[in-house]
Amino acid sequence: MGLDTPVPHFATVSYAFATRFPSELSEGIFAWVLETAVKRKYIKPQNIFIDGTHIKASANKNKKIKELAEQTARVYEEQLREEINADRERHGKKPLKDKDDDDTAPKTKEVTVSTTDPECGVFRKGEHEVQFAYEAHTACDENGYILGYEVTPGNVHDSIAFDTVYDKVTGQFEEVESVVMDSAYRTPWICKKVFESGRQAVLPYKRPMTKEGFFKKYDYVYDGHYDCILCPNNHVLKYATTNRYGYREYKSDPKICISCPYRSQCTHSKNCQKVVTRHVWEEWVELADDVRYTPQGYAIYQRRKETIERVFADAKEKHAMRYTHMRGLTRVKAWVGLKYAAMNLKKMAIWVDKRTFSMRFLLLFCFLPKKNPLPT
Repeated sequence: MGLDTPVPHFATVSYAFATRFPSELSEGIFAWVLETAVKRKYIKPQNIFIDGTHIKASANKNKKIKELAEQTARVYEEQLREEINADRERHGKKPLKDKDDDDTAPKTKEVTVSTTDPECGVFRKGEHEVQFAYEAHTACDENGYILGYEVTPGNVHDSIAFDTVYDKVTGQFEEVESVVMDSAYRTPWICKKVFESGRQAVLPYKRPMTKEGFFKKYDYVYDGHYDCILCPNNHVLKYATTNRYGYREYKSDPKICISCPYRSQCTHSKNCQKVVTRHVWEEWVELADDVRYTPQGYAIYQRRKETIERVFADAKEKHAMRYTHMRGLTRVKAWVGLKYAAMNLKKMAIWVDKRTFSMRFLLLFCFLPKKNPLPT
């Protein structure tokens, strides 16, 4: 538009993007702005930060019904099954049998669905109010530029949407070295995927989820040489089996546990047997723990509050992303894409202005008359 061109009313533009324009348009605008920032060398993708934030949906929480929904298949299920069978064979166990025809049917679960916006999901977090919401899974760089995003219903866990965001960002920026995430992403599959791709996963400490008064999981030491678990009373828990969820089960001897003085802090099972599980990909999680203890890993993780948390704060405080009036996943995704494109565009404009000011100041300094040197 020129200087004399009448600016259309904001509601006209908003309505056009919500109803007339295809959803691919907002993705194209976001990609174009990001490509411009890359050409100007504003992006530093060596360390990327991934997290998700919830957006309150335009749906009445009292207008809902219960429905059976198909569970989302995880991308690594086939690979995990192969690892399980290989692990069972190494321990002299038979491979898992194929499930019956009834079991191979898609699994379903009962979910709460909004009658106002059926594509959103129920969001519960701690003691907060239960509400319908969407979630924007986002990745940014060290400078706070948004590199990629994915929008899902609010009941989709962060670790499930991780693969889409990670593949999208690393496919465009191959120079990524570290992936910084919070404890919600501390899963064996995510750690395995990041480290096997030649990058390092930077994750925080996650508190063991055990009952109060019981031994923590780290009190049971794994011996890799003998493939066993040592309990706090220095007794051996031997390997029993590898279940279909990918966990090796190590079981104690009930004859020893029945007279153990620490049994009340260990197990309340009727047969006096303690079972400790360990995932077949647990070594990748331990590798992430090793990175956390390094000075470099600690310093990178401390930057989360300056990068991805700042992105979410700006999006909600300055760009009205606390809630949305859009309904439907497609419209909400286009809406989020335009906001993220605007945020990148604003940041880029500020950087251009700062660099222009710096160049002007430098040129002014060069052409200032210099004082005569003092006589020696």
